[in-house]
Order: sequence, then C-alpha cells, then structure tokens
Amino acid sequence: MEEELFKALADANRRRILDELVERDGQTLFEICARLVSKHQLGLTRQAVSQHLAVLEAAGLVRSRREGRYKFHDLDTRPLEHIVTRWLRPQPPEGTP
Repeated sequence: MEEELFKALADANRRRILDELVERDGQTLFEICARLVSKHQLGLTRQAVSQHLAVLEAAGLVRSRREGRYKFHDLDTRPLEHIVTRWLRPQPPEGTP
C-alpha cells in the first residue's frame, strides 16, 4: 500500500488534483478538469485526469461514490496520517511504560 501511496504522490498533476480536493471535496471528474484548466492552466484530457484519479484511488487517497448519473471524488487523508504516525510519532515497543 505504501508503494502505491508514494507512486501516487510522485506525480505533480496528481498532487494538484489532491490540492483541488482539499480545497473542495466531493467533485466530479468534469469539475476537477475545469479547475485544473482554470487555476493551473493544465490542459489534461478527461481520460488523463480519470487515470490519475484511478492511481490516487488505488493508493487510498481518493474515494469515489455514485449519486445518480454523477460520480463524486472525495479526499481520504488516512494513508497520509498513517505515514506521519509511522515516522514522526512511532508507537513505543510493547511492554514500555
């Protein structure tokens, strides 16, 4: 899981998608594409953004849900929190007071 997480974070376009989901969670593919063009002048195709979202979803950073005809994408920060906890706040060994 961590390999997929670091792979997902290694790409600048995927980090921009995460930035957009931090700013406004629960966006459709169309909304994400529009924000990437208007705010970052990124002319990625819908297919490219969809593939980036699939990588982010495989890493556990994005969850998608369907409502009627629309598919919404939500940010999930739990994998990032796990990494922070792992290296910045490691668990003490068992039996340590």
